[in-house]
Order: sequence, then structure tokens, then C-alpha cells
Amino acid sequence: MGDRKKARDEEFQSFVVGRWPRLMRTAFLLTGEQHAAEDLVQSTLEQVYVAWRRVGSADDPEAYVRRVMINAHARKHRRRLKEFLAPKDDSGLVREVADTGDRMSQADDRSALLKALAQLPARQREAVVLRYWEDLTETQTAEAMGCSVGTVKSNAAKGIAKLRAIPGLAETVTQGGRK
Repeated sequence: MGDRKKARDEEFQSFVVGRWPRLMRTAFLLTGEQHAAEDLVQSTLEQVYVAWRRVGSADDPEAYVRRVMINAHARKHRRRLKEFLAPKDDSGLVREVADTGDRMSQADDRSALLKALAQLPARQREAVVLRYWEDLTETQTAEAMGCSVGTVKSNAAKGIAKLRAIPGLAETVTQGGRK
């Protein structure tokens, strides 16, 4: 009995170590704040640890954990009933891919995008982050959000339309494409 628990604990630890940067990035994009993202990931992993036997044997444990995180974020958002604030700092996030090029320009572009994302309603923000930042399919996004593919398409389209309507962001994207 003790060996099986130890093996499960090691499997869970390996999962957390391997997925931490991606989970943090997703949480940061959902919450807009570093500390809130850390809290969201930690509370998600606490829930997942308790059910790791079931989660670890799932077809896609990462998708399961992502769904738990999105549900936890949605519950917290519903309780507060307030708008998201613009991200304050993402300096503690671990980067999965090294940045290249003009760092000042990239920082400005990233800041503009994060502020624009913070202006979207929660469901639109979730759909945009999961579809375009996390590069999930519509089906995967629908599963993660607990809704239909049509709802994902609608929320993503509305979110992208709102992002395109922000003048400063549209200029940043246009300038970035010409470089």
C-alpha cells in the first residue's frame, strides 16, 4: 500500500514539475495578476492531488487539470462579480520559448495585449486565451470551458472583435506584422 502511494506521489510530482510553466501561463492570462495566478494554480493542484488516482489515469491529465483550473477561476469570478484588472506584472512567469528581437518593442506589445485581454468579459477571455494563446482546438476549448463548440466559437469571435476594436492594440499588431 505504501509503495503505491509513493509511486502516485512521484507521478503527481513529475506531472506538476513538467506542466508548471504552462499552467502558470494559462492562470496568469485568466487572472491578469501573478499572485492570483499562483493561487489559482496552487488551489487547482490541491484539488487534483486528492483525486490523482482518477486524474492520472485519465486519457489526457493535462486537459483534466486545465478544466479544474477554469472551473475554479469561473467560480471565483462569479463570487466577486467584478471586472478583471489589467495585469500588473508578469516578470515571474517562466518562458517556454526564448524571446528574440527588439525586447522593448516586445514588452510594449505584450503589455498592450495583456491590458486588452483584461478588458474582455470572463468567458470571452477564457475562449481567446485557450484557443489562440494555448492553441487548443475548438473541441478541446469547449471541453475545458464546459460548454459547446458553438459557444466557444461565439465567445472567441466576440473577444477577437473587441480586441481588434482597441485602437492601440490594432496599431501594435499592424506594426508588428511589418517588421
